[in-house]
Amino acid sequence: MRQLGQEIMRSVYSKKANMAQLLNRCRRAACIVIMASRTASTSSKKTTRLKQLLSSPELTFLMEAHNGLSARIVQETGFQGIWASGLSISAQLGLRDSNEASWTQVLEVTEFMADATDIPILLDADTGYGNFNNARRLVRKLEDRGIAGCCIEDKCFPKTNSLLDGRQQPLADIEEFSLKIKACKDHQKDPDFCVIARVEAFIAGWGVEEALIRAEAYVNAGADAVLIHSKKTEPSDIEAFMSKWKNKAPVVIVPTKYFSTPTTKFRELGVSTVIWANHNLRASITAMQNICHQIMSDQSLINIENKVAPVKEVFRLQQDSELKLAENCYLPKK
Repeated sequence: MRQLGQEIMRSVYSKKANMAQLLNRCRRAACIVIMASRTASTSSKKTTRLKQLLSSPELTFLMEAHNGLSARIVQETGFQGIWASGLSISAQLGLRDSNEASWTQVLEVTEFMADATDIPILLDADTGYGNFNNARRLVRKLEDRGIAGCCIEDKCFPKTNSLLDGRQQPLADIEEFSLKIKACKDHQKDPDFCVIARVEAFIAGWGVEEALIRAEAYVNAGADAVLIHSKKTEPSDIEAFMSKWKNKAPVVIVPTKYFSTPTTKFRELGVSTVIWANHNLRASITAMQNICHQIMSDQSLINIENKVAPVKEVFRLQQDSELKLAENCYLPKK
């Protein structure tokens, strides 16, 4: 790359250089940059990186995203992985988190997210969108689209969001759900694709013993990790589970409700991965509400222009610079 750059500069200052030669070398430079960026982004499999995050001795983090743009922002911020939240994806479609969005619609959103990023994505796949047959088909389709893993919860289809108050949260039969996990693992093509079993015992009002029984059954069925969910405002459910789990498999948590718990506490408990599960969605809702109210009130843009991203930032996030390089490489020069 450096050598080609030197050649181009010599051509600019050479009396012998003609425009055709210079354009040809510029085209070569653009093509090399494009190919180099593609090679860098595929240096290791996303599935492998997600598996390494889950099994790391250090506490790791996944940040929520719900479309291609938010996924790219998560990556740019420095996060090593993305949580494709079912709540957030359904909300940005204007739907409830009750399986109102079809699994193919969710799949389409995650494909845009995967195309926009180089880091692994873990999909919040609800209950797997049906029985074992639906779930194993989902895994194959996720693999086709470059998604690194999925998290499936042990509730009944159609699901109800775990944080809704006063709703019944019926759990799936343990054997049935274990066989669903096994079907997913048996039918994945990539051995590093991750299937995480989400244990909803605490959400449904059961105690730690039920959570432990379910988690162990799912790990024995092949789950790469378990997600232990709780809607308490303090981490007592997680503490109770971790004290008896004995590190049988990686544990993932979602501290949306117990947000005031210091992250050092999760490290002390031996948690593997923390998911910041819906905060980009919620931040965007607040921002849009505020901007809409101000524009409606002012009937002007004068007071909001310095509060929003410049249009140039939109173009940057869309990677317009890559398109300019590609045009230089692949469009004919007149």
